[in-house]
Amino acid sequence: MLILATGGTFDKDYALDGSLAFSGSALPKLIQQARLTCAHELHIIMQKDSLDMTIADRMLILEACRNTTSEQIIIIHGTDTMTETADFLRRAALTKTIVLTGAMRPFSFGNSDAAFNLGYALATAQTAAQGVYIAMQGECFSAGTVIKDKTQLLFTHLPPQD
Repeated sequence: MLILATGGTFDKDYALDGSLAFSGSALPKLIQQARLTCAHELHIIMQKDSLDMTIADRMLILEACRNTTSEQIIIIHGTDTMTETADFLRRAALTKTIVLTGAMRPFSFGNSDAAFNLGYALATAQTAAQGVYIAMQGECFSAGTVIKDKTQLLFTHLPPQD
């Protein structure tokens, strides 16, 4: 299993000036705490707020997914544009199981959903069919069928279209 870190709220912490910034990844600690026994690799490919992601960043994520021999990939991603990256990867039609997850509150702050979402993404990556998914708040959404409800801070299915 390949775990790709791209940043997002999951890995943010307070900077000296009081703003939110990246000071490293919580993933090594979370993986250790989880006592993860399945074969895995962790690659931190960027630490970016997803609102700052570009097409070049998404291409970098896609290339990492293409270039791994792993059939199961988890991507830690910011929640604001997670659905865009999921759709981008879905259109690439890779024959792998790719699961994006993140957090609404930084792991470093405590009382975060980061550890749960990572665990759920790990389970989803090992049990879901090939495809691209978003695993948040205990639900698995297929890419292209989900939006982030910014008022409730939850992911939800797209409303039916006429």
